[in-house]
Amino acid sequence: MPSTESYQLLLAAAAACEDKKAEDVRILALDPSESGLTDYFLICNGTNERQNVAITDEIELRLKREFGAYPNSVEGRRQAEWILMDYVDFIVHVFSPEKRAFYGLERLRKSATTISVADLNAELKAKVAKSREKAPKKVAGKVVPVKATAKPAAKPVKVAAKAAAKKTAAKVLTKSAVKKAAKSVAKPAAKKASKAVTKAATKAVAKKTVKTVARKSVAKKVVVKAAKKKSTK
Repeated sequence: MPSTESYQLLLAAAAACEDKKAEDVRILALDPSESGLTDYFLICNGTNERQNVAITDEIELRLKREFGAYPNSVEGRRQAEWILMDYVDFIVHVFSPEKRAFYGLERLRKSATTISVADLNAELKAKVAKSREKAPKKVAGKVVPVKATAKPAAKPVKVAAKAAAKKTAAKVLTKSAVKKAAKSVAKPAAKKASKAVTKAATKAVAKKTVKTVARKSVAKKVVVKAAKKKSTK
């Protein structure tokens, strides 16, 4: 069974053929018994070899640009009387009018069904609609399977309570972190301040001691001099 992307690629290739004025564009849906080869044939013809090359170039460029898809193989581009492009799920055949009439792929594939671009578009739309039904749906920003949508959603009160609890916990954590940071900053500052005070006090005591000693020594010298004067008299 072809994928949605295969339908899109085939439609884009058919549109490229029509844009390059290809003649008698046909899409053959192959019988399931022959689908081991491919699922579809896209057949058309140009009026000459140069147009055939232009058609295949446009198909390759468009599928590469829009879908990032490249053909597995391209054959017959040099002579350009019958150019074959293999895209796995479908094969493009671009003929000259003579070669198309001679080989008659439509006659050879009698079990194949000719479908129009409109039919292919309808198949693509049906496939897209089916895939959307099976795809999971988004509920409140969360992907929920299709079966799970029947279950009741969580009550708004509970959700709000959980959010409030989370917010409160975050505030508490923030406050405790600030207190810890303040303590970690305050402790070294207090130690530094106490060291500075101790140092200043030590210096003051030292200065006072030096002054006291100096005064005592001066007083002692004065007393000694006075005693010597008395003794000499």
